[in-house]
Amino acid sequence: MITAKEGKSQKVNENNKVKPKSSARKSKGNDNDPNVEKSVESTLVTLYKLQTIYSRIDKVRIIRGELPLEVSDLEDECLGLQVRIDKFEETTRDYQNQIAVMQEEIKKSQMQIAKYKEQLDNVRNNREYDALSKEIEYEELDIQLNEKKIREMEAQSTDKEAETENLRSELNQAKSDLEVKKEELNAIISETEKEEHDLLEQIKQQEDKIESRMLNAFTRIRTNMRNGLATVKVDRNACGGCFNKISPQRQLDIRMHKKIIVCEFCGRILVDDEIAQFASELPKED
Repeated sequence: MITAKEGKSQKVNENNKVKPKSSARKSKGNDNDPNVEKSVESTLVTLYKLQTIYSRIDKVRIIRGELPLEVSDLEDECLGLQVRIDKFEETTRDYQNQIAVMQEEIKKSQMQIAKYKEQLDNVRNNREYDALSKEIEYEELDIQLNEKKIREMEAQSTDKEAETENLRSELNQAKSDLEVKKEELNAIISETEKEEHDLLEQIKQQEDKIESRMLNAFTRIRTNMRNGLATVKVDRNACGGCFNKISPQRQLDIRMHKKIIVCEFCGRILVDDEIAQFASELPKED
């Protein structure tokens, strides 16, 4: 039989027992997990290697210089000149059609004048004579007006034809320049095409090693940077991208390889010499 005093003492002892730690508290030490560190280090190496390959592609494309833009500009110029030539030729044809219509009007007026003059020989009074004379006068005025318009349109047509010839000369010169630039560009592309293809294959291999979230972040940073550098090495205690000084504590964090560190000034991903060296020593993948 347990007395009240003994029961109270047993309850106190049960409350004082050490309870097991929860799984959440046990997992609190994951920051020091070597597997996590290895994963971060591997990601940093891949990011730096990926950046190195992208930089090589950028250099290959720089060799082409402004040629792609020049070719594009010349193609636009040729297209614009051809459009203007087509419009001028259409305007010239329109002038010629109008001239042909007015020439027909002149022929009709001349026929009417001849008819009215025949009728003048058979008039019976002054009233008929005056009416026919008025009709002849109107037809003659129409002929003069049409002849004036024809002269104006012929002059305009001549000017358009001269402008069209000048545009054709410019178009021929632009086409000639375009062919030369295209040959230069194709020659450079043929020289660098295989190298660029190999580099793009290497990029695909490296991107497959990175989780999509990190790859998207890398791509976003690279796109926002004028020089295309998203991952840079710490050089002389400064960011290799914006050259701002990095605090000693931040440099220590970078060397620990426990998490991804970005530059607080430009947002680029930072790595130390060890990561850069290891990335450069990795064998080329087929």
